Amino acid sequence: MKMLDRVVIAFSWISAVIIVGAVCAIFGHIILNGAGTIKLSLIFGDVAPLDALLLKRQVLNGLFPAVIGTLLLILISVMWAVPLGLGTGIYLAEYAGAISKKIFNLFFDILAGIPSIVIGLFGFALAIFLHKNVSNNIGPCLLISSMALAFLVLPYIIRTTQVALEELPREMRLTALALGATRLQNIRHVLLPRALSGITTGVILAIGRCAEDTAVILLTGVVAMAGIPHSLMGSYEALPFYIYYISSQYTSPEELLTGYGASLILLVLCIGLFSAAFLIQKRLTYITLYRA
Repeated sequence: MKMLDRVVIAFSWISAVIIVGAVCAIFGHIILNGAGTIKLSLIFGDVAPLDALLLKRQVLNGLFPAVIGTLLLILISVMWAVPLGLGTGIYLAEYAGAISKKIFNLFFDILAGIPSIVIGLFGFALAIFLHKNVSNNIGPCLLISSMALAFLVLPYIIRTTQVALEELPREMRLTALALGATRLQNIRHVLLPRALSGITTGVILAIGRCAEDTAVILLTGVVAMAGIPHSLMGSYEALPFYIYYISSQYTSPEELLTGYGASLILLVLCIGLFSAAFLIQKRLTYITLYRA
């Protein structure tokens, strides 16, 4: 038995080292190749940074429009997905019966397994349908892309919300109810604040998936040289598409290195959004627990 324990422990250590090593290798490779290209000219091109930030001049040969487009895409997609995912997760954990829960769980498991290219194709078909039957001004755009991405990441938020609520101790669930609180008050003031850590995990997964997915946006509105979108119905640029475009059609090693620079900027962007999600989660926990 001791020999088996040692084998399991050794296997666990080896697995952890392999995973950490793989992550460090990926980050190291990107940083090694992309750090040298991180300059103001990579982001703003030949436009003064202040003019670009104040939208006085359009950046045509820099990554600034792609950075803004990526941020807008992520934020709008999360704004679509979080309320729907949170509400559905609460329903499955607190209100759904045994049969309906099984049906919905099966449906969302299937949804989580749908390839992103299929969701992108559905978004493209939706844009064409709206263009033909609603308005000629509607086509592949930022709005369609954000809705398709929200549909893609919904299962992550739904499942993490459901699991985070279902794993709370039974005593915690019954205490407020025993003191006279309603079911909604119990969810609002007791269960959700203590499940925010797990819910935040789903939001972070959604942010990462929205930031990296290329197949969906490739079919639903992203283009090269679109500039900063002026409305939800306009085309846009995004860092994942730029990285894909450069890595598949670069004409020189220097141009390929700009793809590594864009990858590094995308990583920094994601880390910033992850950090913001953690700060919001801590702030919401404090407000709901101590100021409610």
